[in-house]
Amino acid sequence: VAHLAIAANAEVAEPIFLSRTSSGMDAAELSRVRITLGTHARATVIIENTGDSILAEDLEMDLQPGSHLTFVALQEWGSKAVFVASHRAMIDKDAALKSIVVTVGGSVVHMLPTVEFKAPGASAELLGVYFATSGQFFEHRNFVDHLVPNAKSRVNYKGALAGQDSHTVWIGDVFIRAAADGTDTYELNRNLLLSDGARADSVPNLEIETGEIVGAGHASTTGRFDDEQLFYLMSRGIPVADARRLVVRGFFNEIISEIGSEEIQNRLMDRIDGELAKAGA
Repeated sequence: VAHLAIAANAEVAEPIFLSRTSSGMDAAELSRVRITLGTHARATVIIENTGDSILAEDLEMDLQPGSHLTFVALQEWGSKAVFVASHRAMIDKDAALKSIVVTVGGSVVHMLPTVEFKAPGASAELLGVYFATSGQFFEHRNFVDHLVPNAKSRVNYKGALAGQDSHTVWIGDVFIRAAADGTDTYELNRNLLLSDGARADSVPNLEIETGEIVGAGHASTTGRFDDEQLFYLMSRGIPVADARRLVVRGFFNEIISEIGSEEIQNRLMDRIDGELAKAGA
């Protein structure tokens, strides 16, 4: 197990990068990673995945009371990669997790981000974007387990698809247990279909065992380009291909801008532009 430990009361100003490059397609591998933050520690951890691999990943995050972790997982795989990952966060009293998952590469990517609240005052924000083109299959299956009172969660994932047989699955499960009075939760998934032959499955779920909550809701939308947005841009002399690219950039910018690194944000947007061009969307 690779273990990254942030000591109690430590504040790490610069992001910590964990980079993984191609290990080839000859054999499958298993990666185990553990990230722990001591009491009142603060840090940003960015995992970068590139190249072509067959990889299963088991990652745990343990946030002690009052700690804050920004966790960014970048799936910038090559076209052949197969990646299956379980990311589990255990969040203690008054601790906060912001998770940002970006999937813009790979043949098959299956991710399971899970949050377990250990004490009141804990909070989690799960953000994600994914862009699938011809033949790619991406699945993101979130599970937020509200076991304790007065915890807060927000889930917001956005996806775009272009090309024949591009397929994405998003499942958002939130479980509010009987003891979890005062829970405040909301989950949202939006999908943009850029061409025929693309399929986006979206399944938000809420299971509630107590009526003493602040709020609980979910929403899901799947649709094509907004013709009014395209018309507005084209009426100002912008070619249709550039107009579509600007609309997609605007769609993703809300979440990608949360990464906080201009270099990474520009790199991801350039990758999305390239995938759009290859798909002819």
